[in-house]
Amino acid sequence: MPSFYEFFAGGGMARAGLGEHWTCRFANDFDDMKAAAYRSNWGDEHLLVKDVNSVKLDELAGRADMAWASFPCQDLSLAGNYEGIGRPDSKAQTRSGTFWPFWSLMRGLAQENRAPRIIVLENVYGALTSNEGKDFKAIASAFSGAGYRFGAMVIDARRFLPQSRPRVFVIGVRSGVVVPSSLVREDPHPAWHPAALISAHAMLSKEARRRWIWWDLPEPDVRTSRFADIIEENPTGMVWHTAAETKRLVSMMSAVNLAKLDKAKKAARRMVGGVYKRTRKDEFGNKIQRAEVRFDDVAGCLRTPAGGSSRQLILVVDGSNVRSRLLSPREAARLMGLSDTYKLPSNYNDAYHLAGDGVAVPVVRHLSEHIFEPILSANAEQEIGVTMAAE
Repeated sequence: MPSFYEFFAGGGMARAGLGEHWTCRFANDFDDMKAAAYRSNWGDEHLLVKDVNSVKLDELAGRADMAWASFPCQDLSLAGNYEGIGRPDSKAQTRSGTFWPFWSLMRGLAQENRAPRIIVLENVYGALTSNEGKDFKAIASAFSGAGYRFGAMVIDARRFLPQSRPRVFVIGVRSGVVVPSSLVREDPHPAWHPAALISAHAMLSKEARRRWIWWDLPEPDVRTSRFADIIEENPTGMVWHTAAETKRLVSMMSAVNLAKLDKAKKAARRMVGGVYKRTRKDEFGNKIQRAEVRFDDVAGCLRTPAGGSSRQLILVVDGSNVRSRLLSPREAARLMGLSDTYKLPSNYNDAYHLAGDGVAVPVVRHLSEHIFEPILSANAEQEIGVTMAAE
């Protein structure tokens, strides 16, 4: 049974994606709310609630086949002004800079002959371009400097779920670990390697490019679920807006968004649109708050509720009947691929934050089924063959 460490574990969504046939040997997060959710769903046998800067090597149990790290993304996006991951010796560590203490632990494991066969990083699309590409270059140098072959893919959760959520996944394989040829391409795959990733690859050092892998991941079946499929009629702890509140929300729309709403009213089926409030400039250059909606059967990317504008609302349109409310915590969890048996925090903001800060479960499952498990299986077979030959 393959084993893993889960860093920046949150509510354990990577664990949910890997499935029950993987064994967790260690999980870590510093957030008490997320840790409580983790315990509710997975127990706390392997959970360490502690800042990753303070985690010691002897707190990582045994030896794991894989280490997963969904390290903080704020400083790799506009929300964090693209401050980046900084340097490993920086005295003013950014939130995304917690990558470096995590990596220090990976290097320490290698010195103890416990280096994971596979290391996976997950982060936002901005990881490719923050600091003019220097952050991604630093991450690539960390992999190549530690003797890992590695490659990255951009996977949008909308291929599996009705949520727009592009994320970068960097997968590294330790030196000496066999990678089946069926998992490797000679050139980029148009589904997983967009122009921004190809440009980021071109900026890497010669050694990092030498160790680079263009992963050959099969495309999933066409998604059949729609945003409307996950909507609850009577969500727990949630109320629908009054007619006046819905009218006010609609009044905040531009002509372009009002046209989308009008088209949805004329559709021959129920339409559900995701709405975010954003600050825009009007024709006179004044900043005003706008309500922007999409009716493409896909929700907008879930975010953490740092403020009222980051909470996603929904418009449910049945002909001329239009209703609105906040997206419910259970709906947010469903958009991440979590089952309805997953136990969410009772507080709305906590539950929404937990979902918005996680990794899409079916994306992890797809990667595990088509990349991680084939690699581990191939090496297990090789080890059996070597043992038999020695006998």
